[in-house]
Amino acid sequence: MEHSYDFDLAVIGSGPGGQKAAIMAAKLGYKVCVIDSKSMVGGVCVNTGTIPSKTLREAVLYLTGMQQRDLYGASYRVKEEITISDLLARLQHVVGREVEVVRAQLLRNHIELLPGFASFIDPHTLSVDVEGTSIHRTLTADKIIIATGTVPARPANVDFDGIRVLDSDQILSLERVPDSMVVVGAGVIGVEYASMFAALGTRVTLVEKRPQMLDFCDPEIIESLKFHLRDHSMSFRFGETVASVESGPRGTITTLASGKRVAAEVVMHSAGRQGNTGGLNLDLGGLAADNRGRLAVDEHYRTTVEHIYAVGDVIGFPALAATSMDQGRLAASHAFGEPANELRGLQPIGIYTIPEISYCGRSEAELTSDSIPFEVGISRYRELARGQITGDSYGMLKLIVHSDTREILGVHVFGTNATELVHIGQAIMGCGGTVDYLVDTVFNYPTLSEAYKVAGLDVANKLRAVARFRTQMATAEPSAL
Repeated sequence: MEHSYDFDLAVIGSGPGGQKAAIMAAKLGYKVCVIDSKSMVGGVCVNTGTIPSKTLREAVLYLTGMQQRDLYGASYRVKEEITISDLLARLQHVVGREVEVVRAQLLRNHIELLPGFASFIDPHTLSVDVEGTSIHRTLTADKIIIATGTVPARPANVDFDGIRVLDSDQILSLERVPDSMVVVGAGVIGVEYASMFAALGTRVTLVEKRPQMLDFCDPEIIESLKFHLRDHSMSFRFGETVASVESGPRGTITTLASGKRVAAEVVMHSAGRQGNTGGLNLDLGGLAADNRGRLAVDEHYRTTVEHIYAVGDVIGFPALAATSMDQGRLAASHAFGEPANELRGLQPIGIYTIPEISYCGRSEAELTSDSIPFEVGISRYRELARGQITGDSYGMLKLIVHSDTREILGVHVFGTNATELVHIGQAIMGCGGTVDYLVDTVFNYPTLSEAYKVAGLDVANKLRAVARFRTQMATAEPSAL
């Protein structure tokens, strides 16, 4: 049956996934609209998540002078008394510019941006409550992509007041840098903010119900991060759950299930996020979310309803802006029959702690579990001229290489520019390159990229030693064995 729809594609949400889905469909020549609140153009990524937190991190690094302390002494600071105003000045500028960039990109691609809140009437029909008015607009679309992101999970036993007890979206509303803080949840968001406030001089206590933090990362890298966080007076409470949080004019008391009590000026609760699907009337669209508000999708990001797709944080792990962008592109391509490839196994993970972490590919534990032979090469920033120049004596790069084929299986980086450096390894792995490329190539000097050369030589020397020993054993006289 022939249908006539108002739009070929309606995208709910203007975050990274929604933007790229809309632009991809527009590039293919389809009529597209994006529905989102005026105050959230760019999504959580631009307004309360990725961009604000990473801008805050850069402000912290600069104002505290942390990256120069190896050169100028432990007391070195660019500004003695750092205020919230100092931190937010740059943040507000960057967020404003990013919102304009998103608007301009949508406009340039003739995508209609509808300010409001969408909900399903039926699988092809959406109701849009036009923001700031009492108008309810109804529109139809051939394809629909849900990219509504997430909101902080708020457990019932915690009373969030937005002043003393905050979620991760509210943390930027603090009026001053606190002297002490409890961070509940050692996931990516919790650890990132915990490290930033620790760098500012806040005494941070990190509470996590699991026995370890960031357990999807390389254990050696995480141990290095914990060492540096402890050096900034951070305390860890692993294997602990929060029983209650009490707040008053002077501060808070966090009571743990084990009976411990932790006093602090403020508490940031960052133990998980919830899919932002509560107002969508999913049942009218033929959909259902799980108990955390997330939607299940197939390998093409299609939901259980054939013409409805979902991308970004609303579908769960890895819930990163970078992966969300690619998911949006792929979903729109599949929806309209456009060939598109995905390098799912080579998606880099970047964690903007202080110091930062990034990795791509597989870990030692995964390879050992799958009985894949490998060798490891290590390069430490303190052995690089650039590491000395930048004052980073703790950074490291770990290279994991297949013992037989010499293919690069994983790259794990800790320290300055980790999230930039990881892409060199990612590119080589994507092209099927081996460690021999790193051994044979020439890197600019002095650069942190030289870490690849050093780690590559480390691996090559280890593999050569094994090969030499095996050759000697094979050619030795039986009587000599």
